[in-house]
Amino acid sequence: MTRNQKIVYIALLAAQGVVIGLIERSIPFPFAFAPGAKLGLANLITIISIFTLPVKDSFTVVWMRLLLTTLLGGTLSTFMYSCAGALLSYVGMLAVKQLGPKRVSIIGISATGGILHNVGQLMIASWIAQTWTVMLYLPVLAFLGILSGIAIGIAANYLIEHVQTLRDFKAMYHPFSDHHMKGES
Repeated sequence: MTRNQKIVYIALLAAQGVVIGLIERSIPFPFAFAPGAKLGLANLITIISIFTLPVKDSFTVVWMRLLLTTLLGGTLSTFMYSCAGALLSYVGMLAVKQLGPKRVSIIGISATGGILHNVGQLMIASWIAQTWTVMLYLPVLAFLGILSGIAIGIAANYLIEHVQTLRDFKAMYHPFSDHHMKGES
């Protein structure tokens, strides 16, 4: 792949993440017991970038997605919540991925990201509210984060296995991680 192809790929991933994020904002969440909870569909792009790009470039995708989504309809508070959740999730998924394909699958990595995204957002909420009681909401959000993370991990696994461009980028930057794609935990 040429440098220009990689730049276009990064831009396309970021744009897809922005579009998914904006669409997700307009979807009402059906569970009344978890107000404000979202499915985290844009995390699909983060997972794909982690498995198909070097760390520096996958971080660029995450950062571009955060900035563009905020510029296209966010506020400072939504940026703070999104940034805390996305960055903690991203760092946590990279750390868990380091355990290796024999210990954790892409689905497990995605579930970790789902939980940590909620932890990051609740940390910002606690800071803004000046109380840690906001963290009492964590068990509900963690459960939803795990479910969402599993679904997103399954979708990412399927896409990386079946989309040739994703397989090409994965082979180029992560040639020894084929076991991740088999769903082994």
